[in-house]
This record gives sequence, C-alpha cells and structure tokens, in this order.
Amino acid sequence: MLTYEILSKEGERDYNEDYAGVARCGGAYCLTLADGLGGHGGGAEASRLVAEHILEEFKTHGERSEEYLKTCFEASQKLLMEEQIRQNRVNEMKTTLIVLLADETSMQWGHIGDSRLYYLKNRKIRQRTYDHSVPQMLVAAGEIEEAQIRHHPDRNRLLRVMGSEWEAPRYQLSRPVACEGKTAFLLCSDGFWEWIEEKTMQSALKKAKTPGQWLDLMEKEILKNGSGKGMDNYSAIAVFAE
Repeated sequence: MLTYEILSKEGERDYNEDYAGVARCGGAYCLTLADGLGGHGGGAEASRLVAEHILEEFKTHGERSEEYLKTCFEASQKLLMEEQIRQNRVNEMKTTLIVLLADETSMQWGHIGDSRLYYLKNRKIRQRTYDHSVPQMLVAAGEIEEAQIRHHPDRNRLLRVMGSEWEAPRYQLSRPVACEGKTAFLLCSDGFWEWIEEKTMQSALKKAKTPGQWLDLMEKEILKNGSGKGMDNYSAIAVFAE
C-alpha cells in the first residue's frame, strides 16, 4: 500500500516556482517534483509544463518501467524546448525534475538538477540522488565535505537541468527497488533540504505515523532554521510504502 502527502510553499519569495504532483494509472503511481529556474516567471511555467505533461500522460498510458521513466524525461524535455522557442525565452524556462514510479512490486526513479530524492528503509536513509551542481562536483573531487553543500556560495550553479540543450540524455536513473518492508521516500526541492539535515529527517520519520505528520515535523525544523534568511520556495512529497 502506498500513501503520500504533498507540501509546496512560497517561503519568503513572492511566488512559487516549484511544482509537485501525483498521478495514478491502475495500480501504478507517478510522483513528480520540479523546481523552476528563470526570470519573469519562466521557471514557474517550466516546472508546471514539465510536471503536468508527465502526470497527465501517466493517467492514461503510465506504467512502472525503465522505458516509461525515460519517456517521462525525454518527452517533457522536447515539449519544454519547443515552448522556449515558441515564447522566445530560451534562457528563462528551465527546471529541475524528479520522477518516482511505483507499483505493487517495485519502484524506480530518475532525476536531473539539485532537487533530491531520499530513499529510506526501516527509517534510515539508504540512498539519495546526487545533485547536478558545482558543489556536488567539488565533493566528488574531494575538495569540500558533503555537509558544505548546503550553504556553499556556488550551490545554485547547476550543471544539468531540463530546458538546456542535450547532445545526449542528461538525467540519471536509479536501479529498481523491490517493495518490501517499511519503505519511505522524500522528494524535495533545494529550498526544503537546504534547511534540514538528514539526521533530522530520520528522527522526524521515527515519530511520524503518516506522511503528513512526517512533513509537518520537518517543516517546523525548516522554518526554525530558515525564517528571516530569504527562504526559497520549499516543496516536498513524502511517501510511505508498506
């Protein structure tokens, strides 16, 4: 059984450029989160366009397969590139993207950008996606520590996003994960994970009986740490699978 809750707020910004949603097709689910980039509202348009396309298509054609997951990224990338040209807004309509597909037997996800997916088993983080950003690259090179990503001066410099030209696919896919035992997922934008550490995510999960309670506990920590510091939009989808 899969249960979920969605949170998406402006933070201390004038409007929300994040988009989070869920669609279902038979016994399969598609959970999608995008964080738009670009001036004059272009980021909000990009995240909405990409996410809504994926979710609407999934309602009628969706399945939990690697090939379908690839299609989610490639079809929405094509749509976004065409819309950029139509509006003459090539540098103003880009977005990060996470897509999690799930059915009764397994789950698989893909991502591009610095929105993250955390996979937790028995209330402990087993995997997380790696940001396509300059600070994450510096971690890989051994120049900074993982903990320094959150407030690094180049944290917003992304190396891969939806809406940039691809010579080859730039998204990354996970291996499928079997549905067994107590499993949880957290899909979140950088405005969310910037203000909460992983150990706090885990401790909040231990206290929560529902995805909504988990999000409530984490949001309190985010507001405690980020209020008055120019908080970005923050969005998340919390998922329990048992």
